[in-house]
Amino acid sequence: MNFDGRVVIVAGGTGGLGRATSLEFLKAGARVAVTVRRAAEFEALQAAAGRDAERLDRHLLDATDEAGAKQLVEAVAGHHGRVDALVNAIGGYAGGQTLWEMDATTYEQMLALNLRPGFVLARAVVPQMLRQGGGAIVNVASKAGYGHAAGAAAYAASKAAALALFDSMAEEVKAHGIRVNSVVPSIIDTEVNRRAMPKADFSKWPKPEEIARVILFLCSEDASVIQGAAIPVYGRS
Repeated sequence: MNFDGRVVIVAGGTGGLGRATSLEFLKAGARVAVTVRRAAEFEALQAAAGRDAERLDRHLLDATDEAGAKQLVEAVAGHHGRVDALVNAIGGYAGGQTLWEMDATTYEQMLALNLRPGFVLARAVVPQMLRQGGGAIVNVASKAGYGHAAGAAAYAASKAAALALFDSMAEEVKAHGIRVNSVVPSIIDTEVNRRAMPKADFSKWPKPEEIARVILFLCSEDASVIQGAAIPVYGRS
């Protein structure tokens, strides 16, 4: 997959999956703009990118902020002339309590992390893609959006809502050359998840790099006939 000359925004581009996705796009020749909350995370990504870091841009962003998301897209499009792809890899998890034990703060936090960023980022980038005549959007969802396990009601609800949001948007933009799809991971093999579940069989979890390559495919011309899909990337878990 060749992304020479393409401009990609990876929201959450320094996290476990976001970092792998940013690096894969850079390897494929893209100009990558990543959103970050802390400068140190971007410095680590720069170091990992090596010589490719010259095509890497940093944008400080609270992705729940609609005005900030609009400014991000305007800055990237203003500098590079276009935005060919948006990947939303922002999310978070809270669980371990029944619905009646969970407080409202946890519920609001799950919606803020797993639903609102996709909403504000899509609202910001679609007008630009309409003007340029096309683009690709990929949202990182979760298997929990389908399998609603006990003790994770707010998380599952937020991920199910995100799947519905992007599926509906795919229908709205398909006549305009914009493709919208989701990837649906199970537990991803990251350091954070290993620390949280030290007794798990890590060999069954999908690696961030493996999922990242699926994301690149969905953003490529090779996936031109895929629209409104939710691609499972479960590994063997």
